Amino acid sequence: MAAPQDVHVRICNQEIVKFDLEVKALIQDIRDCSGPLSALTELNTQVKEKFQQLRHRIQELEQSAKEQDKESEKQVLLQEVENHKKQMLRKTTKESLAQTSSAITESLMGISRMMSQQVQQSEEAVQTLVSSSRTLLDANEEFKSMSGTIQLGRKLITKYNRRELTDKLLIFLALALFLATVLYIVKKRLFPFL
Repeated sequence: MAAPQDVHVRICNQEIVKFDLEVKALIQDIRDCSGPLSALTELNTQVKEKFQQLRHRIQELEQSAKEQDKESEKQVLLQEVENHKKQMLRKTTKESLAQTSSAITESLMGISRMMSQQVQQSEEAVQTLVSSSRTLLDANEEFKSMSGTIQLGRKLITKYNRRELTDKLLIFLALALFLATVLYIVKKRLFPFL
């Protein structure tokens, strides 16, 4: 029958292998993740949790190795612990790369949002320019229409001024003719012999 210490060592080893596989799977998920940022952040959090559990199990295995009675078993277990630590160190590098990737993705998404805002502001500016252009075109058309009306008014005033002069001349001639007729009639009635 296996000693309780051996059972504990076996369980620690199994859990270390399990956590190691889970970390590898999560790192692959991070590589395959195309967004959104919240999903990438969640995967990073899960990787950190698994690393903590992995460290804890490696520490338990190391403690169990130190408690071994036989020096040969102790050395074998300590060698296993050392191997697990080396593997964990390599995965920690991958974790930091994943965090860097996450930070870069977040930065790129921020730049993308800023560019989107700039495009929206540019579209609004173009709309404002189009609206201003329409207003200017309408004002120009109105100015042309008013200019035509002013020119027509000027022609009418000039025509009325000429007509007024003609009317004054005609009135003067009619008055002169009337006076001449009155004088002729008075002359014939009062001085018929002349």
